[in-house]
Amino acid sequence: MIQAEAFASHLHLTCLSPSTTQEWEIHAADFNRPGMQFCGFYEYFAFERPQIIGKVEMTYLYSMAPEARRSMYEKYFSYNIPCVICCRGMRPPEDMLDAAKEHNIAVFLTDEITTHFSFDCVQYLSRALAPRVTRHAVLVDVYGVGVLITGESGVGKSEAALELIKRGHVLVADDVVEICREADNILIGTCPAMIRDFMEIRGIGIIDIRAMYGVSAVAPSKKIDMVIHLEKWQESKEYVRLGMEDDRTKILDVDLPLCITPVRPGRNLAIIIEVAARNYSLKSIGYSAPHELDRRMHERNS
Repeated sequence: MIQAEAFASHLHLTCLSPSTTQEWEIHAADFNRPGMQFCGFYEYFAFERPQIIGKVEMTYLYSMAPEARRSMYEKYFSYNIPCVICCRGMRPPEDMLDAAKEHNIAVFLTDEITTHFSFDCVQYLSRALAPRVTRHAVLVDVYGVGVLITGESGVGKSEAALELIKRGHVLVADDVVEICREADNILIGTCPAMIRDFMEIRGIGIIDIRAMYGVSAVAPSKKIDMVIHLEKWQESKEYVRLGMEDDRTKILDVDLPLCITPVRPGRNLAIIIEVAARNYSLKSIGYSAPHELDRRMHERNS
């Protein structure tokens, strides 16, 4: 379902003919150009998508005789169309607005050219229809790598993120991270608008990162590249020493590298997270330090 008001607001649309429908049953991130329907072809009509009218369709509408146009409207608007958007600032004929109002279908106007608006429309629908999940975590941008920091409450996620911000990295979300899958293997993390830019530090309370460190210290969203899980040090547990094989985890069926990092007094978590991010960047271009060391040892022994 797509919220009509949010759709119009995000895409900066002007309403020409209002509708009482607040939600549209849109299930695909796509649109329809109704030129063929205006010509009478309804064998295939993607009526469940937003209808985008460009210069070609609008020119054809104005070329039609008024009676033929009204007859066409009767069939066209008899379908359960979510909305009609007229591009390039071209206002449709008044009889079209009358027919849309009669069938309770919203008509919008945008000044954008058709190609640009079509791209924006698909991009918005892709994000709005994407599978979503909320995680209790912290999301930071470290050297361009989206790092999702997870762990039990009180383990030090926010403190590690604060140290990273002091070192010049960027906060996306603290405590609550909203994650959506925009493509088969792409996760985008954002922060709820109500708590955006804020961070909770135990012993101090709520702080405003934007006010303290400037606008460059925060970002509205970031692609999630890896997960670092913080946990209290367990003496009996074997932690990764060489890193020949990567641990993995899944969020919304997207496979991500996982780094389980033990926490105990004296460990500088911010530096460890920085190193993990840099190491991820090296691995993404094909370089692995453990495999390079293994290669050197084989060369020496051969």
